[in-house]
Amino acid sequence: MGISKKILVIPGDGIGREVTLWGRTALERVAKKGGHSFTFREGMMGHEAIEATGSPLPEATISLAKASDAILFGAIGHQKYDQDPTLRVRPEQGLLSIRKELGLYANLRPVRLFDELLGASSIREEILRGTDILFFRELTGDVYFGEKKRSGDGNTASDLMIYHRFEVERIAHKAFEAARTRRKKLCSVDKANVLESSRLWRETVQQVAQSYPDVETEHLFVDNAAMQLVREPRRFDVILTGNLFGDILTDEASQIAGSMGMLASASIGDQAGFYEPIHGSAHDIAGKGIANPIASILSAALMLEISFGLKEESASLIRAVETTLRQGFRTMDIADKHTPNARVLGTDAMGGKVVEAIQ
Repeated sequence: MGISKKILVIPGDGIGREVTLWGRTALERVAKKGGHSFTFREGMMGHEAIEATGSPLPEATISLAKASDAILFGAIGHQKYDQDPTLRVRPEQGLLSIRKELGLYANLRPVRLFDELLGASSIREEILRGTDILFFRELTGDVYFGEKKRSGDGNTASDLMIYHRFEVERIAHKAFEAARTRRKKLCSVDKANVLESSRLWRETVQQVAQSYPDVETEHLFVDNAAMQLVREPRRFDVILTGNLFGDILTDEASQIAGSMGMLASASIGDQAGFYEPIHGSAHDIAGKGIANPIASILSAALMLEISFGLKEESASLIRAVETTLRQGFRTMDIADKHTPNARVLGTDAMGGKVVEAIQ
């Protein structure tokens, strides 16, 4: 029997609208095939919202988000703000605000390598093959939310890196529970040799680990973890880390998959889940029709599994991506010298091929 769900689509900035079109289209195809009812609404966030309302996260979007079962997001950011750091209202504030409004404290980023894209990474195939990592990045603490100061003369600045024990505990439990369903290995990443907040992080994770004796727990400093991630990525199963370190490490991990255009993410908490590709707004290619829509489609797959419990439908989207890649279709960012006969497609053509392959 089919389910009924309300989905909010927030295209955002840059290539966001181009790629979310295909995440939504994939969800529509799944709903039609499975007899489900998905109702879609659209909201604004980021630069587009600032231009229209003066706010990076309008109240109307907050209301729509809280009335939805899940949110499909595109991208955020604009070159205007990169070129002028003095602007006080910025698109990224919308993303931080919606995480706070919805209580989204855990960011999940799966790094699963498709065999067809082994050659697209700068790392050797024999090192990459079989890599399957699930990142848990904490979202509500760290320097992003700590007190920020600038001295009166403008020559000194500080950002407070702050964590509360409960913030570490709740995401640690999520990560350990996920590890139990995978290879039962968890690596917690911190900088406990230097930072007091990291010492609290490690102490708390060690305490939570006692409730999961079946999961092998490892602790690495972030600099070592960054090195091991490219040296031996297959050693990792679940990686648990804070907001700042997670931001950096997951972008590093995108090169394992060959392109940021291939990586999806989910932000979860106590309300609607928030699903987005990890790539940015990519204004240099916005409007050119060459962005990779696969990460948005894979974000839709995460939504189906995590928020809606539709595991088979989620798997059907992943299989559709595999089929399309196996047939030799590529977007520009994942075409490489190892696939000289690849058929390079634009955003809409690639999205269409994946949707056609959904069984």
